[in-house]
Amino acid sequence: MSILDQRKLIESIYPFELLSSTTLDNLMKKIDIAYYPKDTLLISKNLPSIAFHIIIKGSVAEFIDEELHNVYGSGDNFDADALIYSTCESRFIVDEDLICYEIKKEDFLDLMQNKEIQSYFLQDFITRHQHLKNYYAQSDLTPFLISKVSDMFLHTACIVNKDETIHSSVVKMKELNTSVVIVKDGALNYVVTDTDFRDKVILDGVGVNKPIGTIASNSIISIDINDFLFNALLLMTQNGVKRIIVMQNKEIIGVLEQLDLLSYFANHSHLVAVQIDKAKSVEDLKNIQIDLKNLLIILNSKGVKVRYITKLVSTLNIKIYKKVFDMCVDERLRDKCALIVMGSEGREEQSVKTDQDNALIVKDGVDVELFREPMRRLNSYLLELGFPVCTGNVMVSNPFWRRDVSGYKSLIDSWVSNLNEESLQNLSISLDAKCVAGDCLLLDELTKYLHSSFHNRDDVLAHIAKAVVNFETPLSLFSSFVLEKSHNDKLDLKKGGLFPLVHGIRTLSLQYEIHETNTIKRIKALNNEGVIDKNFATELMESFDTLSTLRLNAMLKVKDLSESNYINPKNLQKFQMDLLKDSFKIINKFKKFMIFHFHLEMVS
Repeated sequence: MSILDQRKLIESIYPFELLSSTTLDNLMKKIDIAYYPKDTLLISKNLPSIAFHIIIKGSVAEFIDEELHNVYGSGDNFDADALIYSTCESRFIVDEDLICYEIKKEDFLDLMQNKEIQSYFLQDFITRHQHLKNYYAQSDLTPFLISKVSDMFLHTACIVNKDETIHSSVVKMKELNTSVVIVKDGALNYVVTDTDFRDKVILDGVGVNKPIGTIASNSIISIDINDFLFNALLLMTQNGVKRIIVMQNKEIIGVLEQLDLLSYFANHSHLVAVQIDKAKSVEDLKNIQIDLKNLLIILNSKGVKVRYITKLVSTLNIKIYKKVFDMCVDERLRDKCALIVMGSEGREEQSVKTDQDNALIVKDGVDVELFREPMRRLNSYLLELGFPVCTGNVMVSNPFWRRDVSGYKSLIDSWVSNLNEESLQNLSISLDAKCVAGDCLLLDELTKYLHSSFHNRDDVLAHIAKAVVNFETPLSLFSSFVLEKSHNDKLDLKKGGLFPLVHGIRTLSLQYEIHETNTIKRIKALNNEGVIDKNFATELMESFDTLSTLRLNAMLKVKDLSESNYINPKNLQKFQMDLLKDSFKIINKFKKFMIFHFHLEMVS
């Protein structure tokens, strides 16, 4: 390998790529190349580390208490901690004849004077994991992830008392050059917009000498000054508003305008939301699907975390569901039922449309047959809009998923008493239910009934939890990926990683009667309950983000969605492979936790 090739290899390894050209030149002069035969002991408790190793060829196995902990291959490095802390609990043994670069201990410790190098190597696993992901995700939209409301220009708030006249309020509004008036009514605050002035004063003829409170109808939508701008964008999208009020210590300090926010992000989600609101037919909604797909691609290419992308896409999809529901269901029947979505849609974790998982809850005493034709039409419209048919027929057009409250309670009772595969699968789907239209109190009632039915039923919960170990994690004992020849040497991200994590967290949430449906929120709630500690919770969330990101990338590339769960690790960048291996190790750790927690070794 030439000196130039050596330099390129070192430069490709994070965090050495952060070094200045001069520092890197000096480092290259100090790097040695070493050879060690198979079974050579490099580092142990009794054999101090003398160098930082970067593998060119071969592999090294790391053991902790006789258990294989990791295997390092070409491009990997070890063991900074042994050099920094002058102690090591592991044994590093050459597994395949090793050729490597060595940076002597004193030279490595000199490098640690560089703040960025020092910061990286002194971090724990979780922080290092996040650091690595964030570095490679840097882009012109990185502010999207970290920017707060306090970073934005805020318009002056025009605040008046409810008894002030409309005329004097407008005068004040003009003086302050604002587009809204905030009306105080004791402890309550309302907003009067230009639409209110047009509709109520100009069109309805309300006199300008009347109190401003007479035309104030909308409660304010507010956000804290220290909240993230993404949440501000989400609030605007969810509520269909052009501005939100900014608060600090429960006091109004300004107004954040949509135009300013969108200029900051150059994001088009608001246009999609407006198009959905204005849609009058299924044809109108069809035209929006391309914009939704483009929005997804843009956000992903800019490095936005998948959990934020899916949250935004879910918000827009709910608007579509609500619009289609209104097109199909007579206005007199809309408050007598609840349309729910389940699976990844219910968890707010669907990005690319996979299949429909929906159901209808009908109020007791109302004829369920009234909804047969509207629900058939609803599924048909959703299919036209790109929501594929559910292969398991979990759709409102299926009478099984269209029944009254009492009918669902009877169904839940049968699930608890009958532990066959179909019952367990239907139960799992229902646990992720989210109401998108109609009377959502109907779902709340069923959710409480569902959770109470499993109170102190650890025997049943263990049978539900067992599905976590149904599929092997595609990582060998030697930390290499296990590939499926039937899928062109690819691995299944869903079966191997996402399913056991999502299903395990879902089952724990059922046990502890946590009503959240989103996986990240469930993990946080389980941490708050003391079920899992903060460190483990963070590891699980980081692993979930990594697996979800890689799966989304695969989904955006494949033509056949049935192949969207499969990836070829050889097509990943080095840092992505490292993150994926780390994530699979956390999945294995979580499986062990579930086996112990539910005593799964005793479940037949």
